[in-house]
Amino acid sequence: MILSCEEMKRLEDAAFASGASAYTLMEEAGRRIALAVRQFFPSPGVVAAFFGKGHNGGDALVAARHLAAAGWTVQLRQVYPTEDLSELTGRLLSQQRDRIVGNVAALPGKAPLVVLDGLLGIGASGALRDPIRQVAREINQLRQRAGGVVFAIDLPTGLDGDTGEADADCIVADFTLTIGFCKKGLVVDGAANFVGRLAVLPLAELSAQPLAPGDDSQTATPASLRALLPRRQFESNKGNYGRVAILAGSKGFVGAALLASEGAVRAGAGLVTLYVTEDIYPIAAAAASTSVMVHPVASFREALHTKHDAFGVGPGLGKSHSEEILGVVKDAGVPMVVDADALNILSSRLHVINACSGPRLLTPHPGEMERLSPAEGRHRAEIVRAFTAEFPVILLLKGSRTVVGERDRPLSYNTTGSPGMATGGMGDVLTGVCAALAGQGLTLYDAARLGAWVCGRAAEVAIYNGMKSEESLAAGDLFETLGRAFRQLREDSV
Repeated sequence: MILSCEEMKRLEDAAFASGASAYTLMEEAGRRIALAVRQFFPSPGVVAAFFGKGHNGGDALVAARHLAAAGWTVQLRQVYPTEDLSELTGRLLSQQRDRIVGNVAALPGKAPLVVLDGLLGIGASGALRDPIRQVAREINQLRQRAGGVVFAIDLPTGLDGDTGEADADCIVADFTLTIGFCKKGLVVDGAANFVGRLAVLPLAELSAQPLAPGDDSQTATPASLRALLPRRQFESNKGNYGRVAILAGSKGFVGAALLASEGAVRAGAGLVTLYVTEDIYPIAAAAASTSVMVHPVASFREALHTKHDAFGVGPGLGKSHSEEILGVVKDAGVPMVVDADALNILSSRLHVINACSGPRLLTPHPGEMERLSPAEGRHRAEIVRAFTAEFPVILLLKGSRTVVGERDRPLSYNTTGSPGMATGGMGDVLTGVCAALAGQGLTLYDAARLGAWVCGRAAEVAIYNGMKSEESLAAGDLFETLGRAFRQLREDSV
């Protein structure tokens, strides 16, 4: 669920009324914040924890204590006089008073440098005022000039938790660790540059409280996704995990076909067949993974004559076989992921969507979405809701906060990913991953949510736990880290 700030306050009050204590919630929140930091930065570095006077500041203090115990060098930046702190935050500060510093600009040169924004929580409203405004500027300068990686606790200071509107000095977070449930302002258009990578840290005492009926939009998190991928039975064979057909590639765009087919292999498909036209068959057959069967066709409709459990159609196809592709999209009786050039072909013949023989997942980037349904001035969530209300499809609208929707199902916002994914081929990998998940029996709605999460997490692993950077990441790098992403889905990750 995605809650308003008022709904979140009522939930906290209900938890307190049922016996939960602010101290217990704060201890659990701080522990989970520290774990999240260590997930992205396994090797200890320096943490500069900025804390305000309320419970948001207490969360930062608990997180700092756990990071110190894990070997991090901790410096605390106190914004308000001790007498102005809440009773609980003051008590937590007394345990670490020797780490207080007046200026965190002169930090030890020990990487990484993590900055915790524990200044304000959901109780704050209106424009920033000093001393918070000045400290917010200080944090942004640390990020810009000293390479600090900012983790905002619950909300980036200066961002409205309901509307997503940002103060002129709003803190720019690389990660936002929102406590209990996601707040509405974190997923609105325009907030992503302040929120960064979004992670929801569930607290048992809050999750146990009944939620009032309201907007059923949700965030895709490991807790909500891991049940979609059960452990495999020991007695298994390739027939148990889906026969996937990938229709992709054309002259000059063989790479898209290779990425999509390999994505299907790495996401667990039992058998992957890449269908290509005869003119590119020699290149595709020579370059494809040894796990992929490459099949030349005179017409893509030939793929309909072989039993498959799912299709992935579109990457690198071009438009020279438009009628054949439309026929396949319409007539295949199994789940299909429709992407790239197949979407462009479909955009001028949208009536085909209403006549498809099986379920369809459309995965457009914003430009492709504009061709499918011009949407000037509309928010992304509105675009997805409107399109899925009109057409019987599942829609995955790509972006820094990918949105997945289906008629009569909750809108789902992806949480994983990195700016390093803004490079060619990432969507091709996603097509193969989603097709493989559908071939293993997931609904296309669930395949889309899980596929987006796992591809985004694979990119994060490559950057934060590997040797890649945002600049150097390439689509093919995901193949080396998808395995770890799937494993982390089953772990206590964010």
